[in-house]
Amino acid sequence: MPDITLRRATADDSKRLTRLVRGSGAYRGDYAAMVDGYQVGAAYIEHHPVYVAVDGSDDRVLGFYALLVDEAELDLAFVADSAQGLGIGRLLMAHMIEQARAAGLTSVKVVAHPPAEEFYLRTGARRTGTVRASGRIHWDRPELRYDVA
Repeated sequence: MPDITLRRATADDSKRLTRLVRGSGAYRGDYAAMVDGYQVGAAYIEHHPVYVAVDGSDDRVLGFYALLVDEAELDLAFVADSAQGLGIGRLLMAHMIEQARAAGLTSVKVVAHPPAEEFYLRTGARRTGTVRASGRIHWDRPELRYDVA
């Protein structure tokens, strides 16, 4: 297990977070359109609470999440393919819940990538509905919620 440091992302992390999103194995095949050309921009990072998990020994990005406080929504959550199964996602979700609680939120909505639904359920979210396909997203997505109060 790597020595994990969890910290607030900075604008300098933009390129690394973008590479993690675009290179995610979970978004290959039919799901590739979801991340094609996606960018985690510096302005986005500076405006929203974005937290990154890095390997303390080499500063390699292991995963990150972005919480939209005004919308009470988890906008992004990714774990590097090479770090899957190490507990990084669970660590990030526990931290997100702490941050949401500290911001005064009572719950956090997640519109999940379909293959990630089980992960969110295992980390305490509950299924609340379905977001129907629209635009360039041609598949329904599970809607979940973390209760944080």
